Amino acid sequence: MQKDFLDEDVYSSYAPATLSDSLGFEASVVGLHNLMSTFFSYSDPQGWPSVWHSGTDVAWVPPTQRQGIEIPYYDYNQLITTDGAASYTWSWSYRMINNANILIKNAENPNLTGMTQKNKDQIAGEAKFFRAYAYNILATLFGKVPLVTDPLSSPKTDFTRTSLDSVNAQIEKDLLFAADKLPDIDNVKSNSKGKMYGRINKAMASQLLAEAYLRMGKPALAEAQCDLVINSGKFSLTTARYGKNLNLPGDPFSDMFVYGNQRRSQGNREAIWVLEQENPSTVVGGITNNPQQRRNWGAAYYQIAGMTICDSLGGRGIARLRLTNWVIYDLYEKTDMRNSENNLRHRFYYNTPGNANFGKEVPYTGADTVFKIAPHTTKWYQFDPNDVFGFAMIKDFMLMRLGETYLLKAEAQFRQGKLGDAATTINVIRGRAGASPVSAADITLDFILDERARELLAEENRRMTLMRTGTLVTRTVKYNTQQHNPVLGLAAKHLLLPIPQSEINLNKDAVLEQNPGY
Repeated sequence: MQKDFLDEDVYSSYAPATLSDSLGFEASVVGLHNLMSTFFSYSDPQGWPSVWHSGTDVAWVPPTQRQGIEIPYYDYNQLITTDGAASYTWSWSYRMINNANILIKNAENPNLTGMTQKNKDQIAGEAKFFRAYAYNILATLFGKVPLVTDPLSSPKTDFTRTSLDSVNAQIEKDLLFAADKLPDIDNVKSNSKGKMYGRINKAMASQLLAEAYLRMGKPALAEAQCDLVINSGKFSLTTARYGKNLNLPGDPFSDMFVYGNQRRSQGNREAIWVLEQENPSTVVGGITNNPQQRRNWGAAYYQIAGMTICDSLGGRGIARLRLTNWVIYDLYEKTDMRNSENNLRHRFYYNTPGNANFGKEVPYTGADTVFKIAPHTTKWYQFDPNDVFGFAMIKDFMLMRLGETYLLKAEAQFRQGKLGDAATTINVIRGRAGASPVSAADITLDFILDERARELLAEENRRMTLMRTGTLVTRTVKYNTQQHNPVLGLAAKHLLLPIPQSEINLNKDAVLEQNPGY
């Protein structure tokens, strides 16, 4: 009796048996993109987005809106070795690294046939980008970490922390390979719906490498990578209105963040990397988990009698984050487009038809204004009339755009002492915003970080930026000074996060050292 018909062909894992042709590799690369989205859509703790902004210079958490995971990131006395956010970040990063390692090893297998070398290189290039992305997060947040470049197929309990120089060298090597082998954005792969602009392109690798070079103290190399993106001719700053809301109030800056305007295929030529999402009610699996950015950043205006959840107010927010007074009152010039009501909402009007106050401005009175009608960024506005409660946000994430490229370049020039050049570079984005030009005398690291806040508020991971530049303590102490929910216990040791205690405990056959102070 023959029993070989019972032997199974495995098609749904990253096992080498599935990575034998282009279809298997493509499915696995898509899996990396899917895993990538889970870093931003994690919602089991709804305060996850707050971890990366609260307790910095730009945001704080109203006392009534505490969720849990973000608390140690403004009350730093509670940031200990069992911290949930640090643990999730660590485990997510190493999941990404191991999955990427499997693809890289199999794509570089000399016995692999049936695929062109160009195809193999592009698969390896995307996987190496993701591996470098995860290692850059780890190096920024934890410093020295175990360096793993081979797939793990069984438990390992003898990890040791590798020197930061070695981790940085691997990041550099991976991204140089990716930048060389990946297509430019106009030549990414296509599917039945057109160009897959969400796939990794060489400009993404250059931009990530520029940021990593700045962290490594190699500003000249960072500037060169920025120039590759800026001078490629593939991207341009948004300086004119476009897209869905042309007949509605707005400006070029706000148009980039309108739902339905964010992708290159939708007219956004500034976007370098957009993590695309779809409404799961129409596209099965359109999002992973339930992204909480709108609910964290948006005001809870619907709790005020006479106000109704609507599209123009961005759907339902619950204000887990509130901007610091420094951002609201001191950061922007009056002429700065990025501070217009289209981008940073300061005023609210009763909008419930039939209400006696319909059309009148909602006054700022009482403590409830701290979150119900607090000034807030409009970048995460998104409203689905079929889901007014709106637990999940289905909006795209713009993870890289040209505005940040100019800021990275200006920082690289500053760190080389090229202050006049840095002023010229930063004036490109200030000019787009209608802000006053600056001169060489104005350029300091603090000014560049101020400009990053103006341009990238609620987009960049502010905590990582301040940790990368070593300014988390000084800037938070200077600017996060509100009386409600003050920042507590912040110290120099918090320029790194604690190594998760669970990882130390499981690593029974070697010492995985803890970061100082924890």
